[in-house]
Parts: sequence; structure tokens; C-alpha cells
Amino acid sequence: MATIWELDFYSRPILDDRQKKLWELLICQSPVGINEPTDSLYRYSEFTNNQEVNSIWLRNAIEKAIADAPEPPQKIRFFRRQMNNMITKACAELAIPTALSRRTYLLNQWLEERMEEVYPTYPGYQPGTNPSVQYMNSAPQPLPDALIGEKWTFVSLEVGAFAEMSEWDIDFGEAFPLSMMNIAPNCPIPGLIIYSSRAQALAAWMSGLELAFIKFSPNPPARLLLQTGGDDSWILANLNNPSTIAEAKRFSEAKSKAKEVHFLAVQSNPESESFAGFWLLQEINI
Repeated sequence: MATIWELDFYSRPILDDRQKKLWELLICQSPVGINEPTDSLYRYSEFTNNQEVNSIWLRNAIEKAIADAPEPPQKIRFFRRQMNNMITKACAELAIPTALSRRTYLLNQWLEERMEEVYPTYPGYQPGTNPSVQYMNSAPQPLPDALIGEKWTFVSLEVGAFAEMSEWDIDFGEAFPLSMMNIAPNCPIPGLIIYSSRAQALAAWMSGLELAFIKFSPNPPARLLLQTGGDDSWILANLNNPSTIAEAKRFSEAKSKAKEVHFLAVQSNPESESFAGFWLLQEINI
């Protein structure tokens, strides 16, 4: 599997000697397998002052991380849209593709840990001054006509069932270790399976997106939406009758009980024993 890094470069709630916020670069390797141990994945952190915040400093810091890491990244994901230009420029100069993404699960956990356990230990710590990212989802777009599934259904699998996911026949997809989410072994993980005669094409198209999560939108017209990238939204299904709306509500409730973890699968038909696509997802508020 490709080595993917998750990156954040932003101010922290710590003031330096000039009473200006310190900035910090955080890098961690993405877990992309269901059984991948997260504690052994590469991490890098470095502080700087606000006068050095530019793409040159960032490029040099990423170069140091690459020299220090076991292997270089094939792609870097980042979630902070306001840093898009600087991060993209620095990585482009290093010939590393970037992706604005909400699949930065390990980075988000690490950042939360540092907010609670690390930054408060600094003399210049200023509680409650670190802004979150406010996502403004764009208007939902319809799926390309050639990629609309003929049928879909809600399903669920217990956490334990994913232990053998690495052995499943999957053409396109991505996972993460459920152990990092601290979900009970018998907890049902809800999912959506899309059946399509063009399953391969649909899964290949989805694999080119940064899949974020599936969301039930109850406001008329009721819909199932696929969130991708930083703020893109796609209409997976229009819900036109009370029974499907009720199913979608149950799906949303099951997500909540599973810490918002869920999955999206693509198959050619209900009898198929292989997946054209299978992605583990989590809805997170950064």
C-alpha cells in the first residue's frame, strides 16, 4: 500500500516571548489497513514562530521529516482549508501530491491529545484560543449519470467481522484499525452497499476522491449524501418514501452508537462475494 501522511500546520494556543502564537507542524503516517498498529506509525512535530510561517519554512521542515522517516510519502493529506495554498506550494516543490481531506483520523486524535496533555504544560499556554475548522459544505451534486447505482441497501457488521477484511476480495478501498476508535467488539458498524452493473467504474471513480463520510440529510428533499474532499457533497440517493427515510434514520442512529464509524461498499449484485469497492469511514467534527 502507498505511504500516506497526514499534515497540519497552524498556530497553537501557546504564546512565545513576544506574546505571539507559536505555530506547529504535525505529521503522522496514515493507517491504511484494518490490522495496522498505529503506535508504530511515523510521527514528526516541530514548532516555529509566526515570523517564519511561509512555504519555504514548511518545505524545509517536510524535507527534514522525509529524511528522518523510514520511507517518503506518496501523498500528503491535510484538513485545514485556510492553509491550502501554503501546504500545496511547499509539497509541489517537493513533488509530493496533496489532498484536502477529512480522512485525517489519526492526526485528529493526536491533535486532541496534544490539546489536552501537551500544550497546557507550556508556560505561554492560553486555554480556549485554538479555533476549529468550520466546514461549509457545498451544494450536493448528482452522481455522474453513468455511475448511478441500480439499487442500494443498508447493512451492518459487528466490529469483530472486520478482523479478516485484509483477506476480502476488494478492488478499490481503504480501511483503518477499528482499535484506534475504542469501539466495543460486539458493536454493529452500519454501512451502505450500492449495487451497480458498472460497479468497477463506480468504485474506480470513488477511489479518486477523498471519501469522508455518508450523511443522512432529513431536510426536504431527504437524501443520503456522500461527503468528499474538504467540502464536496454528492447525492447518493433521494429518499422518497417514509420507509426508506426511517431506514436512513436508523442508519444515522447506528453511526452515533459506533462513534460515527460506518462503511461504504460497491458490488455488482447482491450475490457477489467480492467488492468493487469498500471503504471504512468516520464522520468527524474537526
